Amino acid sequence: MGPHPAVAAIRLAVRRVLHDVVTEYNRDTERAGRAGFAEAGAGVRRGALPERPGTPLVLVACSGGADSMALASALAFESRKLPVRAGGITVDHNLQPGSGLRAGEVVTRLAGMRLDPVEAVAVRVGREGGPEAAAREARYAALDAAAERHGAAAVLLGHTRDDQAETVLLGLARGSGIRSLSGMAAASGPEGRYRRPFLQLDRQTARKACMVQSLPVWDDPHNVDPAYTRSRLRHEGLPALEKALGKGVVEALARTAQLSRDDADALDTWAAEAARSVRDDDGRLECAKLSVLPPAVRRRVLRRALIDAGSPAGSLFARHIEEVDRLITGWRGQGAINLPGRVEVRRQGGRLVIRQS
Repeated sequence: MGPHPAVAAIRLAVRRVLHDVVTEYNRDTERAGRAGFAEAGAGVRRGALPERPGTPLVLVACSGGADSMALASALAFESRKLPVRAGGITVDHNLQPGSGLRAGEVVTRLAGMRLDPVEAVAVRVGREGGPEAAAREARYAALDAAAERHGAAAVLLGHTRDDQAETVLLGLARGSGIRSLSGMAAASGPEGRYRRPFLQLDRQTARKACMVQSLPVWDDPHNVDPAYTRSRLRHEGLPALEKALGKGVVEALARTAQLSRDDADALDTWAAEAARSVRDDDGRLECAKLSVLPPAVRRRVLRRALIDAGSPAGSLFARHIEEVDRLITGWRGQGAINLPGRVEVRRQGGRLVIRQS
């Protein structure tokens, strides 16, 4: 008799991602080896190539909640059948009493699954951007550092289809364009470091998998605290939508994310190509050439130029891009525009002058 359907589903999702990680790791290792031989053959003197273990290390980011515990259990099971080493990281945000003790319990559970290495990393959460954004920034910084420290090929995250639906609705509420509606990518971060195997699975499947395997889980009280936007959306917004529109809202929003991501990727590629054709010999953006681009492409060119000039991507909103866009499409002699990151944009001589003060 095979495993419970929920357990089978999470294991299959993780197995697919691990196969991808192994394939990419072997390809990159082979390329590095060929490059080393080529340089040696050309007489280039170089230090010895760093030693690399024969199998890639995959870490699971585990909070102790149902989603990440199910993910950790699936990683532990599947890694024994594949050329993969498996470890785990839990991040202690220090936002609740006893958080350090809970992080220690998670480490014990991960070690009990025979994951190695396992560790708890304590972080200090700032205030910029609100509590949810600040916690997310601190968490990813800690995960990045852990991945670098251990030489991990990938870090698995337990985001589910329900999380994807919530992310799409939050993007829609911000009115920040199709990229926000794209939700979370299956692979993101430096060189696709972060992998999300559960984006096609619902939250209930992960919880059921934990229950049938007798895995203890911790339900974060922040997830039901109405002070947090995502919590209100999860417990009030989405249920109201399903009541008004019927079942299937979560699945539809997840499909919207994928369709939006495909469109956004195509537009980004178009914008990257267009950006090279709208600059003068000094590299400044020419307003006349920008004006004939489709708005979706032009605004992407502008956003990329502003980020390159020093404006933080997370603080650059649609209204900022619209203000800059009006220097091109609604020019009436207006003055300079001040943007996050002390970036200033002005129109001068038919060109955009973008500089950081």
